Amino acid sequence: MPDFRVFCLPATAEPSEITLSADESHHLVAVNRAKRGDTVVAFDGRGVEWICELVDDRKNAALLKVRFRQKARPLAYEITLGQALPKGASMDAIVRKATEIGATRIAPLESERTQVHLDSDRSDRKIDKWQTAALEAAKQCGNPFLPEITAVQNASTFMESARGYDLKLIASLQPAAKSLKTVLAAFQATHGRTPKKVLWLVGPEGDFTPAEMSLSKTAGFEPITLGPLVLRCETAAVYALSVLSYELQNG
Repeated sequence: MPDFRVFCLPATAEPSEITLSADESHHLVAVNRAKRGDTVVAFDGRGVEWICELVDDRKNAALLKVRFRQKARPLAYEITLGQALPKGASMDAIVRKATEIGATRIAPLESERTQVHLDSDRSDRKIDKWQTAALEAAKQCGNPFLPEITAVQNASTFMESARGYDLKLIASLQPAAKSLKTVLAAFQATHGRTPKKVLWLVGPEGDFTPAEMSLSKTAGFEPITLGPLVLRCETAAVYALSVLSYELQNG
């Protein structure tokens, strides 16, 4: 894979040239030090890539000459991560890792034990920051698809309104929580296939409350164990997405 990747939204589906935004130009030329003649892959976050040559290395308006266009095939499954907001910068790291693993959607949630509560202005700024983190991760790992990052929502409301999923999972410390393999095997036995759209909820520091866990059961979520140890929420999110992605790829 070429070293240089940039994000762009060309005005046409078949551009012959692409002028990058000031931010993307600066990152490509000033930060990554791309030179004229270098190969650059431009992508739109929706699976389309343009293999290009850098023909003008201006730091505020780099110009790419398109050699050819290609369309990446999406994964055969979609994973949505419903993540209760953790403290500090942990959500940034979760977004990056979720992008690398191939999550389709990330839903930031405010739960009863969430210690971070955002007003509308702060929420918008956070979403912009998370989208930037996702873009950086996509460039680094070569993922041509950017995850959708939804508005911050109340966790209970999100649980009650979650529709259109083949399977809804929630990471749980409860003794009755099942293994992921057990739940996927039961789905396979019932439907004759692996699930295509899966939602997985991960709680904040201190996990979801008993009331929230009870609501999740009513809403059709399966409690899943992540092993005998208590994981930090950012570790739990990466673990959950990784094992689920592996099982769906190899199911």
